[in-house]
Amino acid sequence: MATLRCMQFDHAKERFDDEKLPTVTSDEQVKVECSVAALYNFARTTNEALKGPLLHRERHIAYLKKGLVDLPEGFTVLDASRPWLIYWAVHALELLDVRLEDDEAAKVIDFLRHCQNPSGGFGGGPGQYSHLAPTYAAVNALVIIGTKEAYQIINRDTLQDYLWSMRTAEGAFLMHEGGEIDIRGVYCAVSVARLTNICTEQLFENTPHWIMRCQSYEGGFSGTPGMEAHGGYTFCGLAALTLLHAHHLCHTPTLLKWAINRQMRFEGGFQGRTNKLVDGCYSFWQGGLFPVIHSILTQESNAESLSNERWMFQQEALQEYLLLCCQHPRGGLIDKPGKPPDFYHTCYTLSGMSVAQHFTTKDIHKKYIVGKPANELTLSHPFYNVGVEAAVAATEYFCSLPVPQVIAKHLAKMEKEKESSGQS
Repeated sequence: MATLRCMQFDHAKERFDDEKLPTVTSDEQVKVECSVAALYNFARTTNEALKGPLLHRERHIAYLKKGLVDLPEGFTVLDASRPWLIYWAVHALELLDVRLEDDEAAKVIDFLRHCQNPSGGFGGGPGQYSHLAPTYAAVNALVIIGTKEAYQIINRDTLQDYLWSMRTAEGAFLMHEGGEIDIRGVYCAVSVARLTNICTEQLFENTPHWIMRCQSYEGGFSGTPGMEAHGGYTFCGLAALTLLHAHHLCHTPTLLKWAINRQMRFEGGFQGRTNKLVDGCYSFWQGGLFPVIHSILTQESNAESLSNERWMFQQEALQEYLLLCCQHPRGGLIDKPGKPPDFYHTCYTLSGMSVAQHFTTKDIHKKYIVGKPANELTLSHPFYNVGVEAAVAATEYFCSLPVPQVIAKHLAKMEKEKESSGQS
């Protein structure tokens, strides 16, 4: 086995240098690097240095399975995010190559049925208002389960109506009725519309141009126009643009430069924004950008200069950080050393690890597994973050159904909006 990057003699040279001008931010960076260095040094003195780090698969499976059944009292603060908790758990299990038992799937399906509102969309729990974020989570969870019963829970007619009701005149989307507008809402709307085959040109008219207003001078995307570039928002913006076949609008060179520089030189993981700390969840939000960027660049004139073997980040370094620094001894994965495990970080660290393990294009699939071969995770779809097999099966099922008719009242509303803005 090749020597781990973090075990190489010159790795310490990558430590942060504050140039004798410490700040609150630089002091925090030094603290994190010290905790990461301690774990890397410990690994150097154990069998992991020889055999490679091990993904504690069974511990993580037990942690996730328990969370699907029973959550501690502290999770009451996430009562409006229960479809998210389900999605994070079932997707993490999917990545670990674990399918829900029939009775487990039936309970999830029944619960999500009660989260769907008659007016369309899913709420954060039964009886709660519809919201685009739990709607995305619920649809993804049902797609992962992948049975006809799960698919048929989704009322596509009312879902399309709900998406129309969240749409703004400029092509953005409210997160919920009377709620905020940001790029997350756009991505959630585009993703569920594509997966369930309710997408229409009119529904997303002007949406790509609104998304492009969020690309900042740094190259990444912000939540709303004029704000700071951020990993989660950048993934949402780029994935939505690509799903809308409008990726040509993106200024890819500056995006690529920004994304590459978010991988931390010493830790190996990703930060979410410039001058921030490493965080396990950005393994996906940032790492997941690279397959999408690669697919965009392959369609451009300089495609011949692209690698046919690797993504444009250090894939092994990311895996080392996640395996050595982000596995909690009792199961679940974490943000950084010293943090507790949670379902969100377990889902997105494993999602990012899957991206780092698999280089996949239309014709190529190469694997880069750090540690034991048993560490391999299943392949996740780069746009939806559900398993590739689940995404393909759902697409085939929903594309066999007719697209619901665009509702006349919403088309009339669009015409009125255009008249008031002088466009017609």
